[in-house]
Amino acid sequence: MNSDVPESRIRVYGDKPVDSDGKFVLYWMIANRRAHWNYSLDRAVDWSEELGLPLVVLEALRCDYRWASDRLHKFIIEGMQDNAADFDRAGVTYYPYLEQKPGDGRGLVKALAEKAAVVVSDDFPCFFLPAMLRAARRQIPVRFELIDSNGIYPMRETDRVFSRAYDFRRHLQKNLKPHLAESPAENSLEGIDLPRAFPLYDNFTDQWPIADLDHAIDHLDEFPIDHDVKPAPDKGGSEAAQERLKLFVKKRLDNYENRNQPEEDAASELSAYLHFGHISAHQVFAAVADEDGWAPNKLSDKTSGSSSGWWGGSEYFESFLDELITWRELGYNRCALTNDFDQYESLPDWAQETLAEHADDPRDHIYSLEEFEQAKTHDELWNAAQRQLVLEGRIHNYMRMLWGKKILEWTESPRDALEVMVELNNKYALDGRNPNSYSGIFWVLGRYDRAWGPERPIFGKIRFMSSDSAARKLRLKQYVARYNDGERSLFD
Repeated sequence: MNSDVPESRIRVYGDKPVDSDGKFVLYWMIANRRAHWNYSLDRAVDWSEELGLPLVVLEALRCDYRWASDRLHKFIIEGMQDNAADFDRAGVTYYPYLEQKPGDGRGLVKALAEKAAVVVSDDFPCFFLPAMLRAARRQIPVRFELIDSNGIYPMRETDRVFSRAYDFRRHLQKNLKPHLAESPAENSLEGIDLPRAFPLYDNFTDQWPIADLDHAIDHLDEFPIDHDVKPAPDKGGSEAAQERLKLFVKKRLDNYENRNQPEEDAASELSAYLHFGHISAHQVFAAVADEDGWAPNKLSDKTSGSSSGWWGGSEYFESFLDELITWRELGYNRCALTNDFDQYESLPDWAQETLAEHADDPRDHIYSLEEFEQAKTHDELWNAAQRQLVLEGRIHNYMRMLWGKKILEWTESPRDALEVMVELNNKYALDGRNPNSYSGIFWVLGRYDRAWGPERPIFGKIRFMSSDSAARKLRLKQYVARYNDGERSLFD
């Protein structure tokens, strides 16, 4: 079959054939939750055109995933609303399904797959999705493909797991250029020639009703999820993601060098949209490259691994791409190629050794998970960061690093620190449960870093950070006042 999707992004998940008697092509959308710039959708459209069959897009949301909450559900359902509108305009059958109680959705994918000629889904290497795909593979009786539309560099293009950003960056400088010429279609549905969409069979929709998305948004209390984690201020979906990208490119990109200043509006604030697949890294790359006037002929021939100079663009352009591509995709590299990315034992040997040597060091403060969660520490700067997380679903980039370092310092052991960071981040952060967020958490404990001196209590040779040092380097007065003013209850 002719396809514009690179082979390096296609994973045939099992050896079953295409069903020549299938009624449609099924795209089971689980991670790349968007109708634009999506290699998975491109591949499903290719199959539909090749076979002359309608396309059905299933986007389902279970209710019993860990940390399920009003915050996460609302953000995802808002994205489903945008997708419903996009697929309706294109005449493609879109099947949104919201599980009302645990187990209600069981059998839906299997039932659809039994009517399908081929099934396409998203290759996402984190959270419960890989296990879900393994279980589905046993039940899908036709050709089943997983497509990587996560980042600029195909995550399975190499079998090497990189332990440092420098090494990964140097690898990219040697190997990324051909992939910069590849991109998913800006609009896979524009000008397609598919058989007309059709109503779904009654036996599907009777047992698994098509979701009333507008009703669901207004009645989150009907789902058996955590209602204490309130929706964040940011709206989910591709439309909101596009607006955020425009804001960043036109108003913030040229100030990106100040992204570590919490009182500056310099960060992209795109991570939640990238995590839920509401926007593509390819679209983000295209937008910032266009704004900077960048072209591939500006690339340097030097492959030194330096974080600046290789792209041949402005300083802020290169700095942003190092975050978008090097650091973000470094996490995808590990998650795609290892099974222990979320385990303490995956830390570098030197980090485990130095933390073990200092495990019994006395702590001036030890806090429980509940005290951390409620921002009840002695440190007003840390409390502000935690309150931002609970209230807004994010922490400012620099403050998230400090947030983690202090948890390491104020828990009984490094393993306890890891548990606290994972629980709080994945429960409250919109961009949690993601390869990149696990990179940040484990960086606190030494992953992707090196041994530092002088050796310190508790930290040993792990990089140290303090609130006092942050206060000397950063402007924080307004940040602290904003999130601690009046110390309003976090859980009312």
